[in-house]
Amino acid sequence: MADLPFHDKDDFADADRGFIAKLSPAVIQTADGRVIWDNDSYDFLQGECPATAHPSLWRQGQLCARQGLYEVTEGVYQVRGLDLSNMTLVEGERGVLVIDPLISTECAAAALRLYREHRGDRPVTGVVYTHSHVDHFGGVRGVTGGGVPILAPEGFMEHAVSENVYAGPAMTRRAVYMYGPALPRSPEGQIGCGLGMTTSTGTVSLIPPTTEITRTGQEETVDGIRMLFQLTPGTEAPAEMNFLFPDRRALCLAENATHNQHNIVTLRGAKVRDARAWARYLNETVTLFADRAEVAFASHHWPTWGRGGIVRFLEQQRDMYAYLHDQTLRLLNKGLTGPEIAEAMHMPPELEQAWHTHGYYGSVSHNVKAVYQRYLGWFDGNPAHLWEHPPRESAVRYVDCLGGGSAVVAFARRYIGENDLRFAAQLLNHAVFADEGNKEARDLLAEVYTRLGHGAENAVWRNFYLMGALELSDGIVPAAVDTTTSLDLLAALSVEQIFDSLAIRVDGPRAWHERLSIDWHLTDLGERYRTTLSNGALIQQRDPADESADLTLRLTKDQLVGLLAGKGVGGVEREGDTGALQRLVAVLDHATPDFAIVTA
Repeated sequence: MADLPFHDKDDFADADRGFIAKLSPAVIQTADGRVIWDNDSYDFLQGECPATAHPSLWRQGQLCARQGLYEVTEGVYQVRGLDLSNMTLVEGERGVLVIDPLISTECAAAALRLYREHRGDRPVTGVVYTHSHVDHFGGVRGVTGGGVPILAPEGFMEHAVSENVYAGPAMTRRAVYMYGPALPRSPEGQIGCGLGMTTSTGTVSLIPPTTEITRTGQEETVDGIRMLFQLTPGTEAPAEMNFLFPDRRALCLAENATHNQHNIVTLRGAKVRDARAWARYLNETVTLFADRAEVAFASHHWPTWGRGGIVRFLEQQRDMYAYLHDQTLRLLNKGLTGPEIAEAMHMPPELEQAWHTHGYYGSVSHNVKAVYQRYLGWFDGNPAHLWEHPPRESAVRYVDCLGGGSAVVAFARRYIGENDLRFAAQLLNHAVFADEGNKEARDLLAEVYTRLGHGAENAVWRNFYLMGALELSDGIVPAAVDTTTSLDLLAALSVEQIFDSLAIRVDGPRAWHERLSIDWHLTDLGERYRTTLSNGALIQQRDPADESADLTLRLTKDQLVGLLAGKGVGGVEREGDTGALQRLVAVLDHATPDFAIVTA
């Protein structure tokens, strides 16, 4: 800690550079008055770091909490601090191109109003989605109703909807822990998430792209603004891209290089990312664009100016991901497991001295385990771990072996006294899982989680620990917003994805003995699909053979989406056994949006 360069204030100067104006007050509400964003609640970060926060994370919070409209370079502006991500605006011949319109339509509209107050009432003449995460497209209807070019990387739609729908309920629940929206904004509570402050909770929307970027080197012009693209699939998102504005010598790095170590797998859950490819794409970015850029900006944090600074920044980010990947592989090939590698891993001194490589959002510990998972999966090769009891059953047995719940609490107090909070948490977790009603264990575990959170440099570790403590004390906190219920996202699903989303809801055992087939004629698309329920699995087939189905439905895609949203079959032409649809609906399960995490 003492070796960190707290005397270096360059990041603060860069974060303030180009400042034009704040949104005041920085509070954004829905039409019915619900607050969905409150950046003013982080004003306490202007003070000195307290004992309840890691000084490095406090510093990151101070930087991320800066809010307002900023000039990046001539004709390029960013609105920061009005959502988890930044919205970038590039002025063209007739209007303005919007890059990454935040999560919520309300926040995006507020950001656009702030820009227009100071740069004129320019129309939005185009939109770019840098990648397929919701904080980079969800607010699009706050800046446009469509009818303008919308650019996105190849595969954007597939990944944007699959991540937010297929595993959406589980991700949404875990995101409550990751971003800590229920925690108080205070030195003892939530102080950001490293990548920004938190996520807004307004209206999520999606307008499908009109133009796909399919290759590196592709050039597109929107409103007189030239863009040269680099595809970077499998890095921070499955579909992502960097791009250069050659006439402005400005480089957009999407979320591939930000002022923190990012996630190889995010703690809310996602597909494991490819650290090797990530490093290689960053190296390609230097080769393609470094000589032609005087400023590099991303969809989070603040820009980097000057060719030397850009190259140093990108090369250090590159080396960080390459080192994590290669050293994990070196050590796993010596027989170390993921947790063992995480304990053994030490980053190179030069990278440790660079603030932007620190684990405020990702971390060395969980990124190493992600690399291990990508190559070797969940199993570490030890037969004892091949068929373990599930957590609660294991907990009951551990507590019995240790002499009961009171004995486990006594052991935990001893380890707390020795400042071994990590093992105390493991012991107390067993005690709580074995007996949720053990109040002494719950209260003590909440205390341990609080202390672990206050000592964490990683913002989302802090939020996880503090949310665990909160729910042990107060019970489960529901998510403020669920992207899986957004009609815009549902409407953006392909027909295949709609049927996939139905298939993952089938209660297999309940459907074991059901046999039925339904033909779906999409009259507006001129497409025909058959879904067959067989052995508890819902199978889909496009353009099936001319065999009779139990039920034939003729409907539009919008009506199909309406069925998915529970709006019924009004106006749908039906032929055959209408009971087949009722039997299918009867075996569909519903996600549990508020499942337990810190109790069994």
